[in-house]
Amino acid sequence: MSETLLTVENLRVSFPIAGGRRTEVVKGVSFNLGRERLAIVGESGSGKSTTVRSLIGLAGPRAMVSAGSARFDGRELLSLHAHALSAIRGRRIAMIVQDPRQGLNPVRTVGRQMAEMLRLHRAIPRAKLRATAEALFDDVHIRDPRRVCDLYPHQLSGGMAQRVMIAMMLSAGPDLLIADEATSALDAVVQKHILELIDEQVKLRGMGLILISHDLELVSHFADRILVMYAGKIVETLTSEQGYRSARHPYTRGLMDCTPSLERPGERLPVLARDPAWGQ
Repeated sequence: MSETLLTVENLRVSFPIAGGRRTEVVKGVSFNLGRERLAIVGESGSGKSTTVRSLIGLAGPRAMVSAGSARFDGRELLSLHAHALSAIRGRRIAMIVQDPRQGLNPVRTVGRQMAEMLRLHRAIPRAKLRATAEALFDDVHIRDPRRVCDLYPHQLSGGMAQRVMIAMMLSAGPDLLIADEATSALDAVVQKHILELIDEQVKLRGMGLILISHDLELVSHFADRILVMYAGKIVETLTSEQGYRSARHPYTRGLMDCTPSLERPGERLPVLARDPAWGQ
């Protein structure tokens, strides 16, 4: 692994529930990340997104977050004031969300929104904003970037909107890119294209990548290491060389067994067995 960008030790996140109690949804998660590609996979509700969002102050005001350490480039993220964390978020840590239209202003053209990002994070002269925006759109393989700059979000397809969002997140030159279910709202063909684009940009720019997904088979082709989460805990860590065939934990094997296969069309899929002890 290359230089360590992010070190997380014993991360815990809880939320309030009825009766004045709290429930823990992330339970002692620890991992390191260099300038590499790390995937976090598991079912919905396993704590994947909460783990990462809590590190950059996006878990919500009701979340209680603690850790033995959560260092990004040597700085403790959880002890930073809101302004200091905001300076890191976007500039050095960027996140692509599931639905790109959640992050795009519907009443402004995407070119103007890109210009706003460039002014905020890179202090580009006003006269060069348009050309820089078009160049960034071209980097993510958007055809005719001059025309796309003048479009509104509702005029873009899902895949095109996600390319725009990727370009905006890359505009500040971040060291770490988080893709939180960035392809789950897209069809299968576009999913692969978007992941290939993210992979290309991560390699070209030498960034670290955290790829969050429930699609184990898909992300296995785009990750150097894979963390499998269940009920707020990491139950298994795999490398790309090992792949899922080497998985030993029954939860990981169960997830793979429940994946439909084109080689066995129409075959009845097994029900995933769960043991509460795995999340203790």
